[in-house]
Amino acid sequence: MQGLLTGMDRRQAMIGGAAAALAPSLAVAGDKTMYGLIGQMKAAPGKRDDLVAILREGTEAMPGCLSYILALDPTDADAIWITEVWTDKESHAASLKLPSVQAAIAKARPIIAGFGHRFETTPVGGVGL
Repeated sequence: MQGLLTGMDRRQAMIGGAAAALAPSLAVAGDKTMYGLIGQMKAAPGKRDDLVAILREGTEAMPGCLSYILALDPTDADAIWITEVWTDKESHAASLKLPSVQAAIAKARPIIAGFGHRFETTPVGGVGL
């Protein structure tokens, strides 16, 4: 019978249809590739909570920011991890010029002891994106 799909053809068609339905959400926000950063920041000894508080207050309204997560490092009492997702790399660069971010950087600078690992990523989706 011409025109009917076999069991294997139907399965392939369903998989292909599911992939096509998901494809528009992969790696794009609008029509641009998303930009991500994951980095470790180290506070001066005993100042981690102060550093987290400064970063929380200085990063509330950042255009293009889809996600900004601060997390404590359970293996280092002075380290935090920052995970960011942006609509694009340009939005991240622009955020560094915002007065609130500049103020947070100036306030935090004296208690930042250094930086650990830093990774640039291309987010492709997930909860909240």
